[in-house]
Amino acid sequence: METDDLDWKSELPPAKSLSQTDVPKDIAAMANSGGGMIVYGVEEKGKAATGRSDTGEFSEGHERAYRSVAVTAISPPVFGLEVYRLGVECQAVAVIIPASVDGPHLIYKNDFFGAPVRNDADTAWMKERQIEAMYRARFDERRRATEAVDSLYVEAAEGCDAADRAWLVAVAHPRIPGALTRLTRDEARAVFDDARAITLSFSKNVGVHPLENVEHLNPRPGLRRWVAPNTATGDRSVWKSAWASVHHDGSVSLTAAVGGHRKSADGYFEGWEIEGRGIECAVADFMALIQATARALHHDEYDVRIGIEWGGERPLTVLTVDGSGYTYDGVSTPLRTFTSVRSTVTASATGSDFHRQLHELAEDCVNQGGVTYLHAINPLPADD
Repeated sequence: METDDLDWKSELPPAKSLSQTDVPKDIAAMANSGGGMIVYGVEEKGKAATGRSDTGEFSEGHERAYRSVAVTAISPPVFGLEVYRLGVECQAVAVIIPASVDGPHLIYKNDFFGAPVRNDADTAWMKERQIEAMYRARFDERRRATEAVDSLYVEAAEGCDAADRAWLVAVAHPRIPGALTRLTRDEARAVFDDARAITLSFSKNVGVHPLENVEHLNPRPGLRRWVAPNTATGDRSVWKSAWASVHHDGSVSLTAAVGGHRKSADGYFEGWEIEGRGIECAVADFMALIQATARALHHDEYDVRIGIEWGGERPLTVLTVDGSGYTYDGVSTPLRTFTSVRSTVTASATGSDFHRQLHELAEDCVNQGGVTYLHAINPLPADD
């Protein structure tokens, strides 16, 4: 039988003029009802499946048009559709619509709009009070999400000796937390290994990468998390100290010393002097850890906060490099306070989409110090 999270369709909608079909309404109704699945290629009678129906080939162009409708014909857009092609001789297509915290999702017909919702096996329209309640739930969820991220940030920043050197603190919390999933030690090790590979696919090894200074091969259990403790413990290594953790609810935290890095064999920057490349490497490692964790625990969107903690009297200075690669502070803007960078990132994005998110976060961080260009993170493709 069809239910509020399962809808049978006998044939695929046409690839052209998809926005004028029932596709936007069906997707929005599922998103407004906590997510669900639409299956094309199933005959039904009285809301019950009675047999298979061949949908024919579902081309990549058809899929792109389908995903585009979920973004352009629905407000707010519905991201993260999962599309599965099933069968060979008798083909079918299953589309999974994720749960959403951005409801109500509205669709527009000419000058009118409505908020569809699943009512058991049927699609109905929300009444005014239902729309009001869903908006209230959205705003409450945003407040709770902000509180969760801020709580993670305060916890991660507590162990930093910010009086001696500046520390970058980065935390991320999934927008739709799932059930607590306790990774095994081997699975946690695989997440950290995956992150180390991901970060070097988007950045150069020209700065200090925090994930190279944590015990990724032997993570330790923590409070509902796995922790990769710092390995830079000696007096000559403390300047590159770092900690990373992956929580059972999908949250991620990374803390790394970014001030007072070594500048020569026996020379060090001051605690308030931060290499821009050091910030870039830390942001790249942090984003890579988010993506690796999301893959392991099947999360999608994350709320993130990145800040720099410094307790000294001197203002922070972000250093860049000149055309010859030498450290240069001629464009630096002294910072009395570093404003935390907040954003929502899609961890399931791949290729240039994920690269763009990483690039923008790193730019927001170094731009505060007067630095324009990134040097450790690879440039975006020309079409971006």
